[in-house]
Amino acid sequence: IKNVTLTKGGFPARFGGRLSSVLEINMQEGNLQQWHGEGAIGLISSKLTLEGPIQKGKTSFLISGRRTYLDLLAAPFIQASAGPGEEVDLALYFYDLNAKIQHKFNDKHRLLLSAYTGADVFGTTIADETGAFSGGINWGNIISAARWNWEIGPKLFANTTLTYSRYNLGITAAQESKPTTAPSSPGEKFSAKYVSGIEDLGGKIDFDFIPNPNHYLRFGLGVTHHTYRPGASSIRSESGQEVNFDTILGTSNAYSTEFFLYGEDDFSIGPLKINAGLHASGFSVDGELYTSLQPRLGLRWLLDKNWALKAGFSTMTQYINLLSSEALTLPTDLWVPSTARIKPQQSWQAAVGIARTFRDEYEFSVEAYYKEMDNVISFKEGATFLFGLENDWQDKVTQGEGESYGLEVFMQKKVGRTTGWIGYTLSWNWRQFDDINSGERYPFRYDRRHDISVVVNHDFTPRIGMSFAWVYGTGNAVTLSTYRFLTAERDGEYVYTNTIEAGGKRNAFRMSDYHRLDFSIEFRKQKKNWERKWVIGVYNSYWHRNPYFMYADTRSVQQPDGSFKNERVFKEVSLFPLIPSISYQFKF
Repeated sequence: IKNVTLTKGGFPARFGGRLSSVLEINMQEGNLQQWHGEGAIGLISSKLTLEGPIQKGKTSFLISGRRTYLDLLAAPFIQASAGPGEEVDLALYFYDLNAKIQHKFNDKHRLLLSAYTGADVFGTTIADETGAFSGGINWGNIISAARWNWEIGPKLFANTTLTYSRYNLGITAAQESKPTTAPSSPGEKFSAKYVSGIEDLGGKIDFDFIPNPNHYLRFGLGVTHHTYRPGASSIRSESGQEVNFDTILGTSNAYSTEFFLYGEDDFSIGPLKINAGLHASGFSVDGELYTSLQPRLGLRWLLDKNWALKAGFSTMTQYINLLSSEALTLPTDLWVPSTARIKPQQSWQAAVGIARTFRDEYEFSVEAYYKEMDNVISFKEGATFLFGLENDWQDKVTQGEGESYGLEVFMQKKVGRTTGWIGYTLSWNWRQFDDINSGERYPFRYDRRHDISVVVNHDFTPRIGMSFAWVYGTGNAVTLSTYRFLTAERDGEYVYTNTIEAGGKRNAFRMSDYHRLDFSIEFRKQKKNWERKWVIGVYNSYWHRNPYFMYADTRSVQQPDGSFKNERVFKEVSLFPLIPSISYQFKF
């Protein structure tokens, strides 16, 4: 990665299609003159990057990959903690791979091809003489792009880009019961699978025009074709019969086309710097056409060489919707389009702040923001991503309003033997729907009242350095059932009881606050054409059990009279305890 830019407010007109922040990632382009490489070999992960010329001065390549393997190292310890006769297998890792090729035709024309693939995998299998259970969740992305860079003239540049991307999510669960009284009898088997995804194919052209040092104009247009691979569930019983049901339009995919054009200008009037622009977009789906005009404005007033005031206003429109089941604390995302019944999401946001630099060594900033959202989407009460054949997904969702506001404080030390930064965010994030929580406003799943980050890097000598990072965040809001009751059902001469869980206001519970301290020390050595580094670190150094998800359970509690009574309890599941690491890093 060459650089990363996060835009959280005051969006320039060249960005669109989303209500939230924009993360802009630029990859390195590969060295046209020399071979270079860097990598790391560690206890829990390894990575390697290679770049260099294919044809010197004309064509270069870059390839980079990494993978974690904590599950492989933890396997003996997990098995040792298993019960007698029990076998436990864990899959817990992620990987990604980047590749890029650059070809320079001449000083005015370049072609760049890039690709990315990555996935996160979490799964477990538990087996003993009575049967086995396995379950897991995995999600991943594939992204590719071809970009033609053209210097039309000394003041005008163009980038033409073709892109393809695909996101997939899969959840699996399987149960096998072995009969203990009649070994020759066939056992019972049950398996379920859920899959969803979205696939995009698009193209755009962006122009940069710099008529003079006080003006920087950007304009362009683009189009994206979306293919929604809807959430589909399959269930298989012991007979091998399989029931498939598609959550959108029976068993077919859904399609839509999104297009946009924009224009923006960065210019100065004395001490006032202005970014002004307009983003226009449209969305076509099932014969319905939506359009939107989104004005953008960003201001920065330089009071002197150290002080600056800034303000921004932007409107955004999002045509594709992300549905997440708030009843589950695991990621269960489903992408669906706006339709004739489901209106596009819209927002407006305003922000104002002040920034100060001290001796070109320190930076300090404070920013307040307010954001309103319309037509945000959510599942109705009791609905989940698991759909039946008889239902259209649009019958299980509702639209409402959202509101978020807060204050961000940031301070950074950029130079010297000791560097680092401190960030604090105080925020509120609300949702309100007529069909949810009795119409009352409730905190959004990612409402986080307090968020703190502290990062410190210190060089004791040119060869020895230390760093630590401490993060703290208010626990995620979750919805949990507060009571359960039994119902009786007769089947011939047998009577069965079913447990029904209900109650609980939306996101009325909080997971425990998240916080951890990571620490590392590194030993560096520089040679003529080689740099190596040993890094020893500890993740979550004080072993705080941060929750990954939360669920309701029962426990038997002895009463004063000696009897036992089942009580409802809420339990949190943590994945990552204290994790020591050591890695050998190199660069050549």
